Amino acid sequence: MKVLANDGISPAGNEKLEAHGFTVDTEKVAQDQLAQHIKDHQVAVLLVRSATKVRQELIDAVEGTLKFIGRGGVGLDNIDVDYARDKGIIVQNTPAASTRSVAELVMAHLSGMTRYLYAANQQMPLEGEQKFKELKKSYSAGTELQGKTLGIIGFGRIGQEVAKIALGYGMQVVVSDPQIDKATVSLAFFDGRSLDFEIATQPMDSLLAESDFITLHVGGAGKALVGKSEIEKMKDGAAIINTSRGGMVEEEALMDALDSGKLSHAALDVFDNEPTPAMKVLMSPHTSLSPHIGAATLEAQDRIGVELADHIIEKLG
Repeated sequence: MKVLANDGISPAGNEKLEAHGFTVDTEKVAQDQLAQHIKDHQVAVLLVRSATKVRQELIDAVEGTLKFIGRGGVGLDNIDVDYARDKGIIVQNTPAASTRSVAELVMAHLSGMTRYLYAANQQMPLEGEQKFKELKKSYSAGTELQGKTLGIIGFGRIGQEVAKIALGYGMQVVVSDPQIDKATVSLAFFDGRSLDFEIATQPMDSLLAESDFITLHVGGAGKALVGKSEIEKMKDGAAIINTSRGGMVEEEALMDALDSGKLSHAALDVFDNEPTPAMKVLMSPHTSLSPHIGAATLEAQDRIGVELADHIIEKLG
């Protein structure tokens, strides 16, 4: 049975599939040639990440050939899931595999912003030799995370993992999620001990008012969750992090808030117009940016590949 990993698959996932008799092709097929390729090569399993789109037109074209669509990662925005399932095609993602990777990126951005590391890393090679003292003065107004309040909007797997790390930093954690009343997060230590924290959710308005930093972990696309009115309710000098979906924060309102000093910083791993983010966002001295790499660690890729392989073997092996 043939598998087309159009957006790639980890060696561990590839090896597991081949050990169970599947033939895995990792050649990248252009979107407009994908349907013909699947039919010509009798591809039963299509594996994608965010680059390849699986819409109704493609699903119709490969009906009877394609049996399984696997999405490496959490979101399924690039797949017409219900339509595919109505046609008898299995659709499966890997919601847990990248949880830790995204959570650690959130904290990396947060630490970098509060200590001006992104700016210092740019300026030190350019001016470090001649203006060391001036740079030291410029970047000595950083703040510590311990004792600060982190607001988490969306308290599913990733939100709860962020909470664990933040608690380890000594931060206060407040959360808002209309689907969850409360959740218990377990902070595990290297020696096998653990501490449980029961965290109750609260209205979003109170989270906005209380938080020194806010991070978004919500699924889906559509209307922005944080716009001008929500920003106005935030603390002066607060910062926001979005590693969830482009469009969850209104970028124009965000840039205005950064320019005016209402917000101090913003960290973005996702953007309105990927893969061509707005130049104003890219050039702002108040933004910490990464190119949609939340789930992209070596460990996460291994977990994603193996998890997809397990699903395929279970359903089709």
